[in-house]
Amino acid sequence: MVIKGTPVYPGRPCPHSTGKGCNDYQHRPVDPCVHFICGWRRDDSPLPDWMKPNQSKVIVLFDQSLWRGVPVDVAVPVGKRIPPRALNWLMQFAQNHSRLLLYSEQIEQDGVFTRRQRVSAYGPPDFQREMAERFAGGDVNLGVIADSSMTPVPQAGSASMA
Repeated sequence: MVIKGTPVYPGRPCPHSTGKGCNDYQHRPVDPCVHFICGWRRDDSPLPDWMKPNQSKVIVLFDQSLWRGVPVDVAVPVGKRIPPRALNWLMQFAQNHSRLLLYSEQIEQDGVFTRRQRVSAYGPPDFQREMAERFAGGDVNLGVIADSSMTPVPQAGSASMA
């Protein structure tokens, strides 16, 4: 993602990030900043209070696509990987609500985050197999998945995987 001409990726946050918010909130770009709403901030969010990204160390994006008609949620760590408590909660939520989950871990090289992610899938074996094949190289962006087996779910105020 690029914000005001600056590439932003794990290990290289937005230059306007204070770690708790934006230091240029009034002038933030419409896309992605104004349009982006993480799962915790959604009006209908099922996430408990402790899943706020600065506490749980995970950003959850609900309904990012459909796989064979089933909603796919995406979880991205704030840091190297999603802490076990948060990941377990997300897996249980997916199971209890007939949803699928893609989640990532940042790949480090010499102690520094690269732009690469290791992606894992939670759901039925066919979903896990297809996602393992799709993301095998590690050069992925969970915000961009283009394939006929996964249908983007456009929603106002949230990113899509198109």
